[in-house]
Amino acid sequence: MQIHPSAIIDEGAKIGEATRIWHWVHVCGGATIGSECSLGQNVFIGNDVTIGNRVKIQNGVSVYDAVTLEDDVFCGPHMVFTNVYNPRAAIVRKHEYRPTLVKRGATLGANCTIVCGVTIGAHAFVAAGAVITKDVPDYALMAGVPAARKGWMCACGIQLRGRGDVRCECGTSYRISDALCEAR
Repeated sequence: MQIHPSAIIDEGAKIGEATRIWHWVHVCGGATIGSECSLGQNVFIGNDVTIGNRVKIQNGVSVYDAVTLEDDVFCGPHMVFTNVYNPRAAIVRKHEYRPTLVKRGATLGANCTIVCGVTIGAHAFVAAGAVITKDVPDYALMAGVPAARKGWMCACGIQLRGRGDVRCECGTSYRISDALCEAR
């Protein structure tokens, strides 16, 4: 484990082996972080947060309470999670947190926003600047404000083309329909 001296790791935080924590990071005491993760500069990790193995969180990301990131998730620079759907400064709504789940291998691009209460499917790819307001299927390529599905992505990160039986240049095969992409 590598923790920069400027990082604040509250007592009780669980951090896995070979995880690297960079400058000015704050990890709250209730957080669980897996092994071989990387938390970039100015990252905040809340108490009720679970992060899997090999997760990369780039600079300036706050992972607030009620967020779960499964293994191999990538969070691009300055992307945003929320946990209250309709916040007001004068009204306490901590009891209204909506859980967000980001499944294995998903990519969340720079400056995208994930509105709380959604599930991002395995190996989904959220484009830079997109705003996610609804659940995202596995392998979906999402872009826009609000985000819409623009296609499908291979687990290796290459956009898939066509429908029916499709083979990525990496060799992985998929069955693609208008509404679903499944690895074969």
